[in-house]
Amino acid sequence: MLQPTPPPKRRGRLVRSGAAAMALFAVAGYLAVQYVTGGAGAPGCKVVAGGDGGTAYEFTPEQAVNAATITAVGTARKLPERAVTIALATALQESTLRNLDHGDRDSLGLFQQRPSQGWGKPAEIMDPAYSAGLFYDHLVEIPGYQDLELTDAAQRVQRSAFPHAYAKHEPDATLLAAALTGRSAATLTCDGRPGAAREKGPEAVRAALVRDFGRAVFQPAAATAGGTSAEPSTAPGAGAVGGDGRTVTLPVAGGAGADGGEDPHRRGWQLAHWAVANASSLHVERVSYAGRTWTAGNTDSKWTPMGSGGAEGAERAAGSVRITSMR
Repeated sequence: MLQPTPPPKRRGRLVRSGAAAMALFAVAGYLAVQYVTGGAGAPGCKVVAGGDGGTAYEFTPEQAVNAATITAVGTARKLPERAVTIALATALQESTLRNLDHGDRDSLGLFQQRPSQGWGKPAEIMDPAYSAGLFYDHLVEIPGYQDLELTDAAQRVQRSAFPHAYAKHEPDATLLAAALTGRSAATLTCDGRPGAAREKGPEAVRAALVRDFGRAVFQPAAATAGGTSAEPSTAPGAGAVGGDGRTVTLPVAGGAGADGGEDPHRRGWQLAHWAVANASSLHVERVSYAGRTWTAGNTDSKWTPMGSGGAEGAERAAGSVRITSMR
């Protein structure tokens, strides 16, 4: 039996109701995906100059991981912050800090390096630590690169068809370098929503630390400041997983600073910011250092003081960096 056709006005209301329901489902699906993936399509991290109220740069968890790797590779080589700033500005221009598997002709990776021009095999270039190291290899060969304009130093490495394009990224790269080398304390935060299909747990954290910093990252650098050893420490607690089975502890007392001098405070903040930058990909729940704690999932994702003495007193007795994985 044929059903009567709804009157035109009723039919219009049904169409509009159906469209509205579909839109609501689409929005809900998008928000769910954003939560599960750590907001891969929108900024989920922020670095602020000198704390709240300063100049800010917002970026995605993917960009944060790559920026942290570029910085770690540079500081592991005892290169100055200026070298890190140049590298970050270059990657911002070439790939927006994304590890691209495509580009102009055969260009690949964070720095859009070309296998056909002797930069390495495609698989090597797609390794962020390798590509960053290769960039630094070429940068340090430039006489007086620290005194050059940033765009000139970058161009001498990259040989780009757009030699002045790097300059516009210097302010953002400077902010990132200050936080990720540890010079600017408690200025980098991320939402920390866990990404999908990623490594997780304390062993994944340890492996990522070695990947970016080298095995000496587990050694309090008092032993390396005088150049006596580069082997990983066997001292109790150096990079050990705590009794809860989730926390990696990194002693930094007596550590070497990013510019090669002794500055445990700066080293500690570099490691702490590195952990936050990697929080989504490594499923990090909490990072603690120098009397402050960052916790994943907070609406403001800020570093909050611990204990009754506040952050200022604890800053002077920095102690260890503690990186706790999600359950």
